[in-house]
Amino acid sequence: MSKFKPVMMALSTVLIAGAVFAQDTAATTAPTGVRWGVLAAAFVLGIAAAAGAIGQGRAIAASVEGIARNPGAAGAIRLSMIIGLALIESLVIYALVIAFLAYKL
Repeated sequence: MSKFKPVMMALSTVLIAGAVFAQDTAATTAPTGVRWGVLAAAFVLGIAAAAGAIGQGRAIAASVEGIARNPGAAGAIRLSMIIGLALIESLVIYALVIAFLAYKL
């Protein structure tokens, strides 16, 4: 009895999935389904923003710790931190451009 339920579920899935391929081509011309480009753009922006925020937080924490340990090198550390933050932010902007391109799909 334990094998009967998975076999019947698999069989019903196979039988129902065949109906998807039986659609008329005229019915699929109107965009009524999921817009995958919008979904992909949302995921790209969400992941990029989260990763960028984590990276910026770690960079700022490391630079503040470095300045606290060696206040004499504060200028060089601050300059390196600003350049690093700009590069991290540029990666998030690149992800925004990719999301705009994915939105057009």
